[in-house]
Amino acid sequence: MPGAPRGPNDSLIISYLALRTTIGVLGMALPFAVAVGAWLIFQRGLQESISAYYYTGTRGVFVGTLWAIGVFLFAYRGYDKWDRLAGYLACLFAIGASLFPTAPDCQQCSYSKLSADLHAIFATLLFLTLSSISLFLFRQTDPTQTPTKQKLQRNVVYLVCGIIMLGAIVLVPVVWFVPAVATATAAYRPVFWLESIAIVAFGVSWFTKGEAILADEE
Repeated sequence: MPGAPRGPNDSLIISYLALRTTIGVLGMALPFAVAVGAWLIFQRGLQESISAYYYTGTRGVFVGTLWAIGVFLFAYRGYDKWDRLAGYLACLFAIGASLFPTAPDCQQCSYSKLSADLHAIFATLLFLTLSSISLFLFRQTDPTQTPTKQKLQRNVVYLVCGIIMLGAIVLVPVVWFVPAVATATAAYRPVFWLESIAIVAFGVSWFTKGEAILADEE
């Protein structure tokens, strides 16, 4: 209610909502920032994956955004130990994915296979953790309170976003390693689009958690 007096914990609540919203904005912006930046500034076409932008002029945007997301996730506390654990793990996986580059989108380029394998592991674990946060942790409700209409609507958003993330994760190895599918879809850069869909879904989930949309009525 406008003009209503603020309680002692209001600034803390606002800070946590802002933190969640910031994580969401960073997630939603990442694929567009690296792709559009590489195209407009460095005249680089669409890469095979978001991670492949490590080898373009927007490397700093890619690495910096992963670190920013990781730090914000580390700072996120949530409601109980499971929220904190998920935040710590997601931070570890996000920073790990940034420290170990994927294989370049170039058949003749030299690279570290170990680094590429570690990147794939960290990225997969990151998306699995983020989808679990949306599917389970975000949808929890205080058993002592009746969930508001907006909370129930937000739960639907979390569920849909979590399912989208999981679906994208499952489809990545299909379009990458199944020969017939890989050959038929290679020209369309399917891994980039699947990763983009997954990370935008992650962003929408956190954007909603920050109550930037579907906020509870005061």
